[in-house]
Amino acid sequence: MTIEFTLPELGENVEAGDVVRVLVSPGDVVAKEQPLLELETDKATIEVPSSVAGRVRTVAVKAGDKVKVGQVVLTIEESDGAGAELEGEARAREERAGAERGVRGPAPRQARDALSEPKGASEGARRGAGGPALVSNARAAPQPAPEPAEAPSAPVPAAPSVRRLARELGVDISRVSGSGPGGRIAPDDVKGFAKAVVSGSGSVGMSATALPLPDFSKWGPIERRAMSGVRRKTAEHLTQAWLTIPHVSQHDAADITLLEELRQKYAPQAEKAGGKLTITAIALKVVAAALQRFPQFNTSVDMAAEEIVHKQYVHVGVAVDTERGLLVPVIRDVDQKGLIALSVELAQASEKAKARKLTLEEMEGGSFTITNLGGIGGTGFSPIVNHPEVAILGLSRARMEPVWVDGQFVPRLMMPLSLSYDHRVIDGADAARFLRFLAEAFEQPFVLAL
Repeated sequence: MTIEFTLPELGENVEAGDVVRVLVSPGDVVAKEQPLLELETDKATIEVPSSVAGRVRTVAVKAGDKVKVGQVVLTIEESDGAGAELEGEARAREERAGAERGVRGPAPRQARDALSEPKGASEGARRGAGGPALVSNARAAPQPAPEPAEAPSAPVPAAPSVRRLARELGVDISRVSGSGPGGRIAPDDVKGFAKAVVSGSGSVGMSATALPLPDFSKWGPIERRAMSGVRRKTAEHLTQAWLTIPHVSQHDAADITLLEELRQKYAPQAEKAGGKLTITAIALKVVAAALQRFPQFNTSVDMAAEEIVHKQYVHVGVAVDTERGLLVPVIRDVDQKGLIALSVELAQASEKAKARKLTLEEMEGGSFTITNLGGIGGTGFSPIVNHPEVAILGLSRARMEPVWVDGQFVPRLMMPLSLSYDHRVIDGADAARFLRFLAEAFEQPFVLAL
């Protein structure tokens, strides 16, 4: 039987991607979970595996094409009696191809898991009252008989004030179920929907554009340019974080005069190991110690369950400035590693981010985030908390300043610290103590064991 292979769901809020490379050709035999495409999504390049074994009949995409979830990318003649023979042939082919590409192991877990999940049969079925109608994403080729046209959507029953509330919260009102007579949508329905999405229990997303823009061309020439995938994803994520987290920012400064001497002394040792002993690498170790001293900073807020999730691990994300935008690889188990090991791992993660080789898995699961703008400049800033974390540390450029010490002004290298936090779970006094702990740890480098 000939089936159409469609692009599966590849991750949360990932709706499309760019084809980097097509890994099969018509006539090729493929096995289950064999990679078919290399696809670049918003923040990672992943391999899309096959859900069936068989022989490729046609390929509908090429390198450079943009494909959407649900779009047909190729057709496969599914194997029947000769399945074991075909699968063995396909696996041998994939091992050879993998060796040529330098690919190790199976395709990324998100791609495999998403591919095994059923997919909605039609847009109408996905919006059905009884939940999504589920079919395999590798579906039988359509028959010649025409499908009935989808009925037009009914007007959304909501008052203008309710519609305005939905726009302000970034909620697509057409996705909200009304509790009033005839399904009329009330303000509490919109708030409840937003709360479900924020807590992670909602199955649909929020709109990244809350209010319409004016016609700027009335005042002069303009040019519209499409957002890149990374920029679009960053905008959506930060909009959600800003709308849902009550932010507070606090500032301090650390005297890193002695720390800089120590950093320069041990930098050759880190370079010999393959890393760079940067201030950011040192900040990883300092933050890990602070998270153990102040565990409320290593949490997430679940408003739906009215609970605070305390994490027993210390995974710290580090913002990396790339040509495509800001990417945040996560360094895992920071509390269990020394400074030299952290400097090596951070250097490797940064290079992967800039080379577009980070996977989705490598950017998930963070407890806390560090962003360092010191290489550019500035005296301080207010970073946005990386949802669903509850705090983020910003570092700015250190500079020599006169500091009053023992009755006289002496030159000291001072580094500005900026801490933004979620006021729902962290009080101002605790934030001040946390930031002061960080500053004192930076100021006393002898407590940091290499």
